[in-house]
Amino acid sequence: MPRDSLFALPEISNRDFTRIAAFIKQEYGIDLTRKKHLIAGRLATTVKTLGYPGFTELIDHVIDTKDRREIDFILSRLTTNYTYFMREQDHLELFSDQILPRLIKRHSSDRVLSVWSAGCATGEEPYNISMYILDRLGDQARYWDTRILATDISEQALATARAGRYFLPDTIREDWRQSFFTENADGSSTVSSRLRKNVIFRNFNLMDPIRFRRPFDVIFCRNVMIYFDQTTKDGLIDRFYQATVPGGYLLTGYSENLSQSSPYRRIATATYQKNDR
Repeated sequence: MPRDSLFALPEISNRDFTRIAAFIKQEYGIDLTRKKHLIAGRLATTVKTLGYPGFTELIDHVIDTKDRREIDFILSRLTTNYTYFMREQDHLELFSDQILPRLIKRHSSDRVLSVWSAGCATGEEPYNISMYILDRLGDQARYWDTRILATDISEQALATARAGRYFLPDTIREDWRQSFFTENADGSSTVSSRLRKNVIFRNFNLMDPIRFRRPFDVIFCRNVMIYFDQTTKDGLIDRFYQATVPGGYLLTGYSENLSQSSPYRRIATATYQKNDR
């Protein structure tokens, strides 16, 4: 046997590509039907890492058993989980300056805000949202329940989020660095216990029915739906709408637009509101 064949990466057949793409789309909504080269390139080493002789055996096992550990490993290779603090900062400022004051006024009696970061990846977004909320409330924050629900399908990403250790960008305000983080010897920073307690991380598949305890004042789902086709996206938007309080908000990524048939009304770039009635 030639030496090079010992190190050759497996190739994916059209049949196996169709099977794994259909499985991922059905179970997780991620549309990879035109991404054969991506699947082949990113999963070739995964086949070897997980100890399978080829794609067929890996795909057989995943489809037959729905092994969560291996699916999580595969999804982490096929999706980027790319996020960072202060991403699309103008959007966060709009949330803080325009939406938050309205919500604080609306909830002046019960003092409970209900916010969901859907597809939170490694956690920067929900921690960032939490900083804006706690900063806006100031000394009154202690009297409010502002805990954010943050969900993702990737346990690997959620493990990073729960650890809460990051290299902060220069765009983070200095007073926030002091209030919400502890600097480590290697230059990274760890979120404070106060900030950590304000975010609840959960594993959740956005293709599943949304049945949380209470509807949401705001749903952040930014730069997640880029992986979905229009039919999948429309179905998710309808589920979001049902899970939003009357007058509540949906914030998407700047590159994501809702269809004209969306039940939400657009009030600003990537910012939508549910009718009050």
